[in-house]
Amino acid sequence: MIPPTPQITIRDLHTIDDLLQLKSVEKQVWGMTDEDALPLTLAIALKTAGNVFLGAFDQGKPAISAGREKPEKEQLVGFAFGFLGFEQGVTTVHSHMLAVIEGYRHLDLGARLKQAQRERALAMGVREVTWTFDPLQSRNAHFNFAKLGVLSDTYKIDFYGPETSSVLHRNGTDRLWVRWLLESKRVRDRLAGKNAEGKNVEGKNADVTNAGGKNAAVTNGRMETLDALRLRAPLVRFNGNGRPERAELAESLSRQRVSIEIPGDILAVERADMGLAREWRAATRWAFLESLNAGFVVTEYCRSVRGQQGPGAYLLEQTTVADAAER
Repeated sequence: MIPPTPQITIRDLHTIDDLLQLKSVEKQVWGMTDEDALPLTLAIALKTAGNVFLGAFDQGKPAISAGREKPEKEQLVGFAFGFLGFEQGVTTVHSHMLAVIEGYRHLDLGARLKQAQRERALAMGVREVTWTFDPLQSRNAHFNFAKLGVLSDTYKIDFYGPETSSVLHRNGTDRLWVRWLLESKRVRDRLAGKNAEGKNVEGKNADVTNAGGKNAAVTNGRMETLDALRLRAPLVRFNGNGRPERAELAESLSRQRVSIEIPGDILAVERADMGLAREWRAATRWAFLESLNAGFVVTEYCRSVRGQQGPGAYLLEQTTVADAAER
C-alpha cells in the first residue's frame, strides 16, 4: 500500500517551539553537537531582528480525542535560514542553512523553501541571495546550478575550519560561495524550468542535502551528458584508476572554457578511502583557486549520466557574474 502524501505547509517560523524544532532538524540532518548547532538565544534574536526563517511543516494526521478529531502538532521537516549581509556594497540575504530530513526528500521541499526565500528577500528589497556549499557534493552542485541558476566566482578554503562535529565535515570544509541574482534572466529561466538554451524541460524531483546552506530539491531534464564538455579543457579529470589527474595549468587556462571533474558520491569515497577523498579535495581546491583567480566563473554543472548521480563536471568560463546572469 502506497503511504499517503504528507500535507506540507511552507511558512515563516514564529514561536520558540518552531525554533526548537529547527535545532532538532539541524542535529538530525548534520549530526552536529550543541557546540556547532545554532544557539536558541541567537536564533530568537536573529528572528526578532527581521531575518528570514522558513519552515516546511507536516500537518500530520488528525488524532482522535474523546470522539473528536483534532490535528496533531505540526512537525518541522525542513527549514531555510538566512540573515542580512552586506557584500561588495550590496545588501544581501546570506542563506546559511537549508535542510530537509530523510523521508521527506522526495517532495521537492528544498525548491519550495528556496522559492519562498526568494519571495521574502524580494519583499525586503533584496535582489541577491548568497550561500556556500561543498563543491565535492555533486547533488548539491546539480541543484544549485541547474535548478536555481546560481553562479560562483569565489572559493573559500576550510570555511568552517578543518572540520566540525558533523559527519559531513570530515574532509575539510572548503566551499564555493555562490550568488543567486534573484531577478536575473538566468534565475528566472531556471525557476521557470528552462535549460541553458532556454527550452522548457520536464523531469522528476528529489531532495538532497546541501552543504553550507544545505538541503535542496534537484530536477532532471537538462542536457546532462559530458558531451557538453568536449570543447572544454579539464583542469582535473579522472584517471584510469578513479583518482584525480591534474592538467597542465597554463595550457588549460589559455582557453575560454575549462572543466573540473568530481566523483558522483564523495561521501561513498570517504567511507571507502579517506585518503582518496582528500586527494580529490586537494586537486579540486587547486583547480578552483587557479581558474577563479584567472578570471573564470563557475556557470554550470553537468552529470555524466542523465537523471542519475554519476560522476560529473563543473563548467567554467572566462566571463563575469553580471554577464553570465543575463544570458
